[in-house]
Amino acid sequence: MNVKPHYKLQQLQKLYRSETNARLARRIHGVYLASKGLTCSQIMEITASARRTIQQWVAKYNTGGIEALKDSPRCGAPTKLSQKQQQAFCNRIEAGPTKQDRTSVLNGPVIREILEQEFGVSYSLWGVYRLLHRLRFSCLCPRPQHEKAEPQAQEEFKKTSLKLWIRPNQSIRTKK
Repeated sequence: MNVKPHYKLQQLQKLYRSETNARLARRIHGVYLASKGLTCSQIMEITASARRTIQQWVAKYNTGGIEALKDSPRCGAPTKLSQKQQQAFCNRIEAGPTKQDRTSVLNGPVIREILEQEFGVSYSLWGVYRLLHRLRFSCLCPRPQHEKAEPQAQEEFKKTSLKLWIRPNQSIRTKK
């Protein structure tokens, strides 16, 4: 393959080893291997990529250098929440449930209602989960606690109650 010398071999090697974007690093690695003189079949084995893909990487590199190997923006629907609204939404979720939510835990359906009522946008339940994932929220939620719960009374109860809920050390035998 004919590779134009936009960069020296050592520079290409440093670039693909230091690149944080795995897809771009793989492309640069393919170009690096091609510029070393490896055949397309050898590069296919090393990078686990198709012949046509490697040829496209080299062609893009020849026309535009490393910049041409980067991902171009992908199409898709624009986000329903602006940056400002996303920040407000994150703050709202981190603050936890309010009395108007009538729940002790914010789950998908409740968050969907919050988005509709407070932000005026409609999401499917799956869309809510994707939004939460995109905003780096995890699916874990704390154990629900009743709003009228008294932690001190609960601790007292634990100290004074019979420990019937603790498993006995020995198993209980049954008749055969």
